[in-house]
Amino acid sequence: MASASLLTPPPVPVELYVTNREKLLKSLRQHLADSARPLKGIVLLQGGDERTRYDTDHLELFRQESYFAYLFGVIEPGFYGAIDIASGKSILFAPKLPSDYAVWSGEIKPLSYFKEKYEVSMAYYTDEIAAVLHEQYQELEKPLLFLLRGLNTDSNNFSVPANFEGIDTFEIDLNILHPILTECRVVKSELELALIQFANDISSEAHVQVMKNIKAGMKEYQLESLFLHHTYMYGGCRHCSYTCICATGENSAVLHYGHAAAPNDRTLEDGDMALFDMGAEYKFYASDITCSFPVNGKFTSDQSLIYNAVLKAHDAVISVMKPGINWVEMHKLAEKTILESLTEGSVLVGDVKDMIAEHLGAVFMPHGLGHFLGIDTHDPGGYLQGLERPEEPGLNALRTVRDLKEGMVITVEPGCYFIDALLDPALENSKTSKFFNVKALNRFRGFGGVRIESDVLVTANGCRNMSNCPRETSEIEAVMAGGPWPIVKKSAAAK
Repeated sequence: MASASLLTPPPVPVELYVTNREKLLKSLRQHLADSARPLKGIVLLQGGDERTRYDTDHLELFRQESYFAYLFGVIEPGFYGAIDIASGKSILFAPKLPSDYAVWSGEIKPLSYFKEKYEVSMAYYTDEIAAVLHEQYQELEKPLLFLLRGLNTDSNNFSVPANFEGIDTFEIDLNILHPILTECRVVKSELELALIQFANDISSEAHVQVMKNIKAGMKEYQLESLFLHHTYMYGGCRHCSYTCICATGENSAVLHYGHAAAPNDRTLEDGDMALFDMGAEYKFYASDITCSFPVNGKFTSDQSLIYNAVLKAHDAVISVMKPGINWVEMHKLAEKTILESLTEGSVLVGDVKDMIAEHLGAVFMPHGLGHFLGIDTHDPGGYLQGLERPEEPGLNALRTVRDLKEGMVITVEPGCYFIDALLDPALENSKTSKFFNVKALNRFRGFGGVRIESDVLVTANGCRNMSNCPRETSEIEAVMAGGPWPIVKKSAAAK
């Protein structure tokens, strides 16, 4: 049973979304001015709709579309939102609910409720969109609408532009809004950071509860349940940022374990390494934290070797992160650090520079070092227009190649995995087989993997780790033995 939390869910000021709209307006106006275009037009976004499960009447729990959430903070489905570029006025369009909604789902709120709740200038019904927007620009036969249409480089899916009855009476621009609004989301405000920090705080606390309660014989899903219970019970986090990865033993080498075909259902065994990648979402804002540790609470020498290789890479990256640093270089630093540790541990032999030239790092860490974090776990903006994805193994999995900027929140998540589907080809390739100490490598067949992931804020002169979990092997062993976290260090005078 989880112990009580020391945390209290913070309130979310509506000012957060007002500030986000002002940020977008400033950027849009600057772009139009630079392009010698008039500062006119209307930004129009369509929020998410409630969905049933296939052909049933089972309503899935609604979660707002992220761009709409960023600008308006609306938790209800079926809304549209507009922002007049010239005046800065904001408008919400609410769905007109049937009368029996009051019987089954609660009070039908008046438009004034939404106007006040979300601090917008006006509120109307969705069947009034065309009439209201034409009223804003009576002098134009076809007012200009800036709609959201663009590629999410993490998913390779396109955002869907707003659509409504009467849209054919407007001029449409599908090119300008997406890159500008996406870039607004890349750099976080202090109000956003407060929510991301709480999501990290409650998730870190939940990870510690998992460490304290894990034991051989349990099912992976029981630890997932403990995490979800803690973040919801004490953090009010009804949503998780992503499907929990609760991997033990060889499952910890499956990078996206936990999906429907691999449902966190293995029985934990004494001697297993566990890799738990779990993060709560608080009021739309995400966390994404991974902890790796032995199920029995004691690291073996081999477990320590791999764990410390990853921890050294994790810490090396965080120690040099600051504005202007390129993320590709951070990935290369992590790879190099892990290869050096594996060489020192006699798993690999030879010159690390030669290993890097043959892309050996991608055999052990096939994923990118990290990704932007915000309203989405994989927040957009990783590839600005004109930036190309690298083609080299490992680097081709990077979710961004940008230089760091103050206010970015990015995950640092190096890993080292023993994946047969990658090891076997590398052993058969004469260019890479020479680097393996096969006898030592075979000890790690079935080992799984280690990943250590923290959410890191880029500051003016460096960075700040927003996650707070035991990381050193001694810390992990102490906490898993029942010790407190954070560990209370004795002062020199008390010794």
